[in-house]
Amino acid sequence: MSVLAWLSVAVFLGAYALIATERIHRVAAALGGAGIMLLIHASDAGAAFFSEETGVDWNVIFLLLGMMIIVGVLKQTGIFEYLAIWAAKRARGRPYRLMVLLVVITASASALLDNVTTVLLIAPVTFLVCQRLALPVVPYLIAEAMASNIGGAATLVGDPPNIIIASRGGLSFNDFLLHMAPMVIVLMVVFVALCRILFRKAFVYDPERAADIMQLNEREAIADRRLLWQSLAVLGLVMAAFVLHPVLHYEPSVVAILGAGLLVAATKVTTEQAIAEVEWPTLVFFMGLFVMVGALVEIGVIGQVSRLAVDATAGQLGPATMVLLWASAALSAIVDNIPYVATMSPIVADLVQASSGNGGDNGTGQVLWWALAFGADLGGNATAVGAAANVVVIGIAARNGTPISFWTFTKYGLIVAVVTVALVTPYLWLRYLL
Repeated sequence: MSVLAWLSVAVFLGAYALIATERIHRVAAALGGAGIMLLIHASDAGAAFFSEETGVDWNVIFLLLGMMIIVGVLKQTGIFEYLAIWAAKRARGRPYRLMVLLVVITASASALLDNVTTVLLIAPVTFLVCQRLALPVVPYLIAEAMASNIGGAATLVGDPPNIIIASRGGLSFNDFLLHMAPMVIVLMVVFVALCRILFRKAFVYDPERAADIMQLNEREAIADRRLLWQSLAVLGLVMAAFVLHPVLHYEPSVVAILGAGLLVAATKVTTEQAIAEVEWPTLVFFMGLFVMVGALVEIGVIGQVSRLAVDATAGQLGPATMVLLWASAALSAIVDNIPYVATMSPIVADLVQASSGNGGDNGTGQVLWWALAFGADLGGNATAVGAAANVVVIGIAARNGTPISFWTFTKYGLIVAVVTVALVTPYLWLRYLL
């Protein structure tokens, strides 16, 4: 690698160390790292702000912005208090039952929406129900972020990297359902069992609070029924447009912004009220992270690391699949999985084509796409910055006065990532390579 490449790696690792150790605020570390990348010409304005491959992913930023506005309006209706009481009553106040209910809802919703939208909707409910039952909220938020990443792997629209993979590989919504969803169901069963072990200290049952919850009427929590129906109608349209993306061809970011604009224009909510719940530090952190990772993509560092991993397999499909799965998981734990997948997709496309040309059929070669998808989606659980949903949850937690440190998230995430990727390994081998 060139001197510039080594210098860029040093800048990225320095910023990452500051984020991990929390010596300075993560937003300052990300923006500082992005600024230095521009200063040393590892990237420039065109690559950082306008390039689809190496710049700020404005689709992600505006998707988050639009959904944050919609959630901010929904919050004023009392619907989250309603859902919190409903969930607590369904779980009969039992902490572990409550976590199971919340993570299953999160994973299921993430398969239909994107995982970031799901955690934006479920986090306010979690805060309220944990407050009602005097439970620590941090374990529940961490579990939901991980469940959203696992559940999002099941479908084409569940996780942004899946959309990139589908586009490059010519894969359909049904392809993801057939090849990814069955294993995701197994992973969720295992994850629910893992939660019982990892977060066991959080499951302290308070019979008095549970009895109080059972006496509540959740319908009384609704503060503005007219606004609620207006908000749910707009949210329903937004969700339908997300699912119909292959037909409508509107990007999720466009749908979210249109939905937010419609909701603000059609209701009595003021602009100030609508943007009050926007997590501006989270959006700025993402921008800085995108610029830093984009600089590594721009100067070829990520591509070179990926090629070395692929070259190490000597063109053999079995070893290539395993290296791709684990390398993708490891790299997606460190850098955002969106630019990583964008960088790896052309390499995987060539490998799939070579596999077909060497006598393998297209279905056999496609295992490389599933290895890339599983590795990128599940590896994002390993660290606090590995996936967009993780960053959003940490931002919401900080805003509500219960900060989640980098290592608090990561000490659980590493275990979940390793266990889930380890389970995917025999699945890919037995189904496609044996």
